[in-house]
Amino acid sequence: MTRTRPDVTFLAPRAASARLSRRALLAGFGVVGLGALSACGKTTKMAASPPADGELESKLNLYSWGDYDAPEIIDAFKSKFDVLVQVDSYGSNEELAAKLSTSRGTSGYDVVVPTGSNVPQMLEHDLLQELDLSLIPNFEHIDDNFKNQYFDPENTYTVCKAWGTTGFVYNTKKIDRDLTSWQDFVDTAQKEAAGTTALLEDPWEVAAIALAAMGVSLNTEDEGELDEARKIIVDQLAPNIKAYIGNAATGMIQGSFTLLHAFNGDARQGLTEVKDPESWKFVFPTPSANLWTDTWAIATGAPHPDSAHAFINHMISPDTAVEQLDYIGYPIGTKGLAEQAKKAELDEQDLIFPAQEVLDRLEPSKKTPADQIRTEIYADAQARSGA
Repeated sequence: MTRTRPDVTFLAPRAASARLSRRALLAGFGVVGLGALSACGKTTKMAASPPADGELESKLNLYSWGDYDAPEIIDAFKSKFDVLVQVDSYGSNEELAAKLSTSRGTSGYDVVVPTGSNVPQMLEHDLLQELDLSLIPNFEHIDDNFKNQYFDPENTYTVCKAWGTTGFVYNTKKIDRDLTSWQDFVDTAQKEAAGTTALLEDPWEVAAIALAAMGVSLNTEDEGELDEARKIIVDQLAPNIKAYIGNAATGMIQGSFTLLHAFNGDARQGLTEVKDPESWKFVFPTPSANLWTDTWAIATGAPHPDSAHAFINHMISPDTAVEQLDYIGYPIGTKGLAEQAKKAELDEQDLIFPAQEVLDRLEPSKKTPADQIRTEIYADAQARSGA
């Protein structure tokens, strides 16, 4: 089906925008396109948000990860309120923070999309302004799992935009035993999958494999625990790693990997594109893994605050939730989305929506002074792998 051109101005070229797709990486070490799913033949509806002074500004400047929203949904907002939406793209939270920090409230951006773990640092530098949740009535439809998170306990500055977790996917034709834990991942990488294993291009996520296998906090700052994790990553895993990649789907489709560290949505993408999806299995590993959350926020000094609130309200509407999920490959935190996805017959729904027992054991990543140690572990692992 041919998609009509939306009434949205992309300041970044579409080719570049594809390369900057959000879930290519968590921390911005290099970027691989996600290849978002098309959303054809759908009618986009919205619940209007009342502007603070009765009338929205005529413009809205969105600064986000590349190709991270269905253009049809943005176009519907423009058509409803006659607001010109301009979209600019970045490739990492660091790039976002630097842009807002150097501009000192004059960036010209209204709505931004920081990852939860980066929100405390951004608040410390006064880069985000408080939300008026009375202007975002669709906030009531956000699942309680994604409200009041540690980085913004009262949702004073942020609203969930999308969420996901980390696990691994393996080829069951090459690995004929059930894998369920991070220790299984470490063992298999040294045995059946030696030389055909891929790790994510992300220091925190790589270190988390070993820390989870050890049964300690994924956010530990204990140097002894991190030293033990270094031994597992550098001495046991690294010699058997074929590549460090941003998107597991790329490795699955490429065909030379049997075991891949993966974000759940990227694994889902791979399963929809490989020739033999029945040969692959994704695992939500025990005992824990990252629960990442990307958020809607308004930049300090936003020139169009009324339009910004109305836009966020539109983007989290239950009426647009399935269309957003279909396009970006990750749920947006709206209540009842799993039921909507089932009615829409979306593929691989078990990968999109972990069971509550899985959600309960996940641990959101946090920025800590020990991140430098994780970066050193990652660099040492790459060197040991010859990457």
